[in-house]
Amino acid sequence: MKKEIITSRHTGDSCIHVTHKSGLNIYICEMPGFSSVKALFGTDYGSVDTTFKIASDTEYTTVPMGIAHFLEHKLFENEECGVFELYAATGAAGNAFTSFDKTCYLFSCSKNYTENLKILLDFVQKPFFTKENVDKEQGIIGQEIQMTNDNPEWRVLFNMLKCMYHEHPVKIDIAGTAESIAQIDAELLYKCYDTFYNLNNMTLAIAGNINADEVLAICDEMLRPCEDKGLETIFPDEPLTVVQHEIRERQPVGAPIFQLGFKCAPCSGYELLKKNLTAAAACAMICDVSSEMYQKLLSSGVINSSFGFDVFCGDGYFAVIFGGESESPETVRDELISAISKIKANGVDEKLFSRIKKETYGMSIRELNNVDAVAALMLNHGMNGVKPYDSIDIISELTSGDVLDFIRDELAEDRLVLSIIDRTEEMIQP
Repeated sequence: MKKEIITSRHTGDSCIHVTHKSGLNIYICEMPGFSSVKALFGTDYGSVDTTFKIASDTEYTTVPMGIAHFLEHKLFENEECGVFELYAATGAAGNAFTSFDKTCYLFSCSKNYTENLKILLDFVQKPFFTKENVDKEQGIIGQEIQMTNDNPEWRVLFNMLKCMYHEHPVKIDIAGTAESIAQIDAELLYKCYDTFYNLNNMTLAIAGNINADEVLAICDEMLRPCEDKGLETIFPDEPLTVVQHEIRERQPVGAPIFQLGFKCAPCSGYELLKKNLTAAAACAMICDVSSEMYQKLLSSGVINSSFGFDVFCGDGYFAVIFGGESESPETVRDELISAISKIKANGVDEKLFSRIKKETYGMSIRELNNVDAVAALMLNHGMNGVKPYDSIDIISELTSGDVLDFIRDELAEDRLVLSIIDRTEEMIQP
C-alpha cells in the first residue's frame, strides 16, 4: 500500500491519497469540526464506454447503449434486501448516478459513517443479476427514457449533441434507447461489471468528520484484491466539424428554450482540467452581466435571467454551451458571434478578466470548507488523473492570454450549433 499526503501550496489544505493493495485509489480528507461525512465510490465507466477490451481479449467488445446506467440501477438490489433499507437503518442518505464518463455510488451522513462505509463497499462489490430482475428493470428504465424524451431541457441538449457529434456516443441519451436496453441481459451485465468494476478502475473519496486510520482499516477488511486486467476503451474517430448547424423541435413549453454549443477539440488529464477552467473563464467574460452583449440582450427582452453557460467535457468530447429562454434565439446567436469576434479582434478586457479570475479563485477556496464539495473534488480529479488541488494552481496562474487563445482557437462560427425547443401550436397565444 502506497500512501502520500497531498497539500495545496496556496491554502495549506491537505488530503491523503492511498494506492490500496486491492488496486483501489483512495482519497481521504479529515475535516475536524465538521459534523457531516460524504463518501463517493466511483468507477471510470460511463454511458460513452461501449467499446472495450481487456488484455486477454483478442477483439474489442461493443455493448448496447445505456448498459452503464442499467448496471447502476441493478447494483442497488441484492439477494437479501435493498441498499436503501440498509442506509435508512443507519440514518444515511444514499444515492448513485451515471454520467457520460463515470458511475458513482455515494452516501451522506452525520453519524455511523463506519457502518455506512461498510455498506457502500459491500454492495458495490456484490452484483446480483438474474433474468427476472433484468426483465423488470427494462420496463422501469424504459419509462425513465420516455420521461426524459418528454423533458424539454433534456431534449434541447441531446438535439444539440446529435447535431454536433458525428460518431461519438456522447450524442446518445445516458439511459440508452428503448431498443438498446432491450438487448441487455444478465450475462452482458456481468461482463461489464467484471470489466469496469475492477478496483484498479475505481476510486473512493471520503471527506468530513472521519479518521483516516479507521477508513483504511475498513478498506483493508472489505476490499477484495483485483488483478489489473489492462482495460482499454476506444471511441470512433470524430472530426471537429459538426453534422448540422441548427435544429428545432416543438414541445409544450411556456417559452422557447435554446442551447448554443461550440464544438471544441477534446483532450485529457491535466490538459483537460486547464482547458475546462480556461473555457469557463472565457465564457464568463463573454456573457458577464456587465458585458455589452448581455446588457443589450437583457434590456431588449431577448434574454432573461435564465441565460447562462456551461463547459461540457469528458472522454473524447469538449464543448461550451450557452443557453436559456428566448423568443428569438437567432438574435442571441448573432450577438454572441459578434461579441466573440470583437474579443478576437481587440483582446480581452483586462479589468473584467481580473475580476472573474478573483471570483473563480475565491469560489474554489470557499469550496474547501464544504464537505460535499471536497469529496467531489477528490473523486473527480482523482478519476481524471490529476491532483485534488491542481485546479487552484491552474486558476492562480491563468492569464488573459490563455483565455484569448482559447476564444481564438476554439470558438469558431463553423463549429457552432443552435438547438431550439419551440412552443407547440396549442401553446402559442392568439
